[in-house]
Formats: sequence, structure tokens, C-alpha cells
Amino acid sequence: MPDAPPTTIEIDPLPYETRLEARPTAAIRGVVIHCTETPDLARARRIGEEVRYPSGTGNSGHYYIDLDGRTLRYVAPERIAHHVRGHNADSIGIELVNRGRYPHWLHADHQAMDTPYTPAQIAALRRLLAELESRLPTLEWIAGHEDLDREQVPAADDPSRQVPRKRDPGPMFPWDEVLAGSRLRRVGE
Repeated sequence: MPDAPPTTIEIDPLPYETRLEARPTAAIRGVVIHCTETPDLARARRIGEEVRYPSGTGNSGHYYIDLDGRTLRYVAPERIAHHVRGHNADSIGIELVNRGRYPHWLHADHQAMDTPYTPAQIAALRRLLAELESRLPTLEWIAGHEDLDREQVPAADDPSRQVPRKRDPGPMFPWDEVLAGSRLRRVGE
């Protein structure tokens, strides 16, 4: 999308952003696409603000894209956000608001991810990716959370059954459209 206008990014740092470990932007090699698995941005924000670690930090992506394409930055790229096991130090997490499996994420019979992403979200994501590719020449790869975290866990409602711990961004995510014109290589699929 070389001729698209730049994405307007609202800066809205999480309360603990400065407690997250700093990193040089040259260390950033990839982008991980997530969905919030919540019905709205406000709920995703509340989850991101929850402190879960002794450092006083929690789980969050760097960028969030609402249903209308509004793009927010909760964590600066120069900080390591907790968004995907094993790849936090070298990646940026981008969350798109989407119900996913909400509210029964780990129930055995509630694993469908059938809510489509909005055209406004996909357009905003493509603009954000183009901007990141321009600003971060070390970016090489992109993956879905489900591509990198394939752990199976006991279902919350039936521990005898296994379900994926992470399924996002899920089967409704339009990878071909998002990657059209991008130099990023998809990994882990």
C-alpha cells in the first residue's frame, strides 16, 4: 500500500509501560497478529492493564486496532511487551478487536472463530504494517499467535478433551489480503 495515507496512531500507554524491558529497535525481527477475543476495545484494555507478573507488568500487544480501524499504541516498540511465549523479545504484537472464542475461550464446544474482521481493520492493519516495515528495516517475518503457540490444554468444561490454548487470529483472518505487497515472510503456519 505505498500510496495509502499513513495510519493515525493514538498513543495511550499502559500504566506499566515504562516497567517493561527496553530493547533496541534493531532487535525487532517480526510481527505477531493477535485478536483480542473480547467483544470490544474497552474490555481488551482492561485485560491489558491487569498486572500478572512480579515486575508489575501484564500481557498486552503493542498496537490495537478497533472495529472501525482506529489504531492505538499501548506499548512503544522500544519495549518488550508480553504477547506471545518465546517471541516477545524480537517481535511486535498487533491485536485486532474480535470476539474470537469469547467468553468461553477454553470450552471444548466453543472453539469456533467465526467473526469476520472488518474491512476498516484490515485496511488499518495494512497501513500499520507498511509503516512498521518502513521504520524498522530489520523486520523479516509475520505470524499469527496460533502459528507460534500450538500448546493444547485441557478444556475448561471437560478436562478429558484438549483444546488449543491460542487460536488467534483464527480462520477468518485474510492472510493473502494482509500480506499483498508486503515483504514480510509468514512463519509457523
